[in-house]
Amino acid sequence: MALREIVSDDIESYSEPSLCLDKAKELLALLNLPTGLLPLKDMTEVGHNKTKGFVWMRMRSKIEHTFAAIGRKVIYDTEITAFVEDRRLKRLTGVKSKELMIWVPVHDIFIKEKEPEKITFANNTGLSRTFKVSAFHSEADESEEKEK
Repeated sequence: MALREIVSDDIESYSEPSLCLDKAKELLALLNLPTGLLPLKDMTEVGHNKTKGFVWMRMRSKIEHTFAAIGRKVIYDTEITAFVEDRRLKRLTGVKSKELMIWVPVHDIFIKEKEPEKITFANNTGLSRTFKVSAFHSEADESEEKEK
């Protein structure tokens, strides 16, 4: 079982469960996104194609998570994919948010450079919701904020 597999100079894949969550959080931090944005568990693989800006994350089972600070439920499928760039996950798959009584796929997550305290979630139809970034901080993010 490989801890880290380098497919090429630009593609990295991690399959050791104990490393996957750390690598996913490292990636979010590198993208200047809150590390609590994807509260994933039982991960089996994390990969990143740096040339194409494509990432994938796999888990053993779906996860339903409630972000208490905003009162929103989110479902994370067993596979999540996205194209990434600074402060953005675009063409996202595998993430749905509950709006009223229906589950709506989240297609784009971004933080505008001019409004770094807000994060926006959009779907394919162009509808979006904006929240405070702090609602998606992990415990590690909050510890860093207190130290500053």
